Amino acid sequence: MSHICVTCGTQYPSSEVFPANCPICQDERQLVGPLGQKWISLEDLQKTHRNVLFEEGERLWGIHTQPDFAIGQRALLLQTETGNVLWDCVSLIDSTTIALVKRLGGLSAIAVSHPHYYTSMVEWSRAFGGVPIYLHEADRQWVQYPDGAITFWSGETHRINDDLTLIRVGGHFQGFQVLHWASGEGGKGVLMTGDMPQVCPDRRYVSFMYSYPNFIPVDSTTVRSIVRKLVAYDFAKLYGAWPKFSVIGDPKLALTKSAQRYLRAIGDLEPLER
Repeated sequence: MSHICVTCGTQYPSSEVFPANCPICQDERQLVGPLGQKWISLEDLQKTHRNVLFEEGERLWGIHTQPDFAIGQRALLLQTETGNVLWDCVSLIDSTTIALVKRLGGLSAIAVSHPHYYTSMVEWSRAFGGVPIYLHEADRQWVQYPDGAITFWSGETHRINDDLTLIRVGGHFQGFQVLHWASGEGGKGVLMTGDMPQVCPDRRYVSFMYSYPNFIPVDSTTVRSIVRKLVAYDFAKLYGAWPKFSVIGDPKLALTKSAQRYLRAIGDLEPLER
């Protein structure tokens, strides 16, 4: 039986006993729940929760577990000319979800922004024939369920294909990656950032944090580096980690305005270089 951490949603390999702890939750960026370390099996999760699929945008589907489980993020299914790609992941996968995704064209690859959303990525890969899972090499140590489908890449960018590029921005995790979809939004481009930067609740701004639950900010050098890397790409949409969390208006302008606001708040008054 495989075990899933109730707090962060990470799946661990099958074993007769529970893991001693969840290193991802013990890290200062996450937390162990107030009632201590709790586990659930995938089978039990399937009995109490379900996934819903909904349109997030053009050729883009959100996948969200209800009621909310663990961190509560949603995954994104991109329908591209070279095959569907799952961006980020959720812990729950069941026969209904598999059937719905297959109806949309199945999966050709998976990419996950950072360890908090690794969840059941191996289970998802196996459900669709062992499709590759793209992660940055710098976050290898956080993989709790090793599998041959995981492809680690190094450097600053990695092209999954001519349409999709992974960009290492760091900040939240050393290997934190975002996804640029060149043909998304009618060829205007789409940026999927997960938590770095994260779309704010008012959706006009984004923000940058080392830890969200523990309120630990990143430094100004990190913010400037992220902006410099991302403004080099064309994008008319920027999606965060939660259902329907996309920036309202011009996302590139929102990115730079947000960075300037953030830098002022931490006492860095130097102009933002682009």
